[in-house]
Amino acid sequence: MDETESLGKYLKKERESKKISLREVSKNIKVREPFLRAVEEDRLDLLPSPTYVKGFLSAYARYLGLDPNEVILRYENFLKGEPITHPEALPERKMLWNKKYLWLIGGVIVVGLAVVYFLFFQPSQPPIKPVPPKAEVKKPAPSPPPAPRAEKPSVPEEKTVLSLQLKAAERTWVSLQVDSQPEKEITLQPGEGISYRAMKQIQLIVGNAGGLDIIFNERRLERFGKSGEVFTLTFTPQGVEAKRLEKAKPEE
Repeated sequence: MDETESLGKYLKKERESKKISLREVSKNIKVREPFLRAVEEDRLDLLPSPTYVKGFLSAYARYLGLDPNEVILRYENFLKGEPITHPEALPERKMLWNKKYLWLIGGVIVVGLAVVYFLFFQPSQPPIKPVPPKAEVKKPAPSPPPAPRAEKPSVPEEKTVLSLQLKAAERTWVSLQVDSQPEKEITLQPGEGISYRAMKQIQLIVGNAGGLDIIFNERRLERFGKSGEVFTLTFTPQGVEAKRLEKAKPEE
């Protein structure tokens, strides 16, 4: 893929070189034709959520005989946008020693000398007679301490019941959510691995089911699909539920 060429122009060029109509693609991969046209025109602001877009981009690439991971990576780079430039540091301002500052410093010195004179060189004052001590007032006897309150039984902490390890055999895009934490997206390169723990549920969207090895609760699972297939996986204490990502029915 030419790095200077946009994602939409690249997909449109590959489709037209194979003499495939946009309607034919929509019918075969079950994606609405307006979404495909928005991709080819680089109008990504007209598309639904990035998770759904990555799913049908993978199916579109496979239908054209392209590498789905390359297409998804190009889409991710488009979402990141241009790098953030940091502003240059402003030069330090130098203080100018003008007459105004010199007068101010001189006034501070004079006031300081006057304070020293009054504190250390004034004649001593006559001694002050001490005040007779006041009669001692008896304090009431302290009241007995209150009875200790019964402590509430501590609630046992929830324990981790799910463990998940992922290792990529091929470059694979993954969308992952652990319990109620925010959803995160990662792209694993071949040989890379990552592990997670949860208390209730782990949910995955795998963009390349045939390129990912999964170990759930210390047990290695068989791969759920072929290379390039998109699957949704839900891991709970009861087991794992897997299904292929469904696409919206095209408009007639």
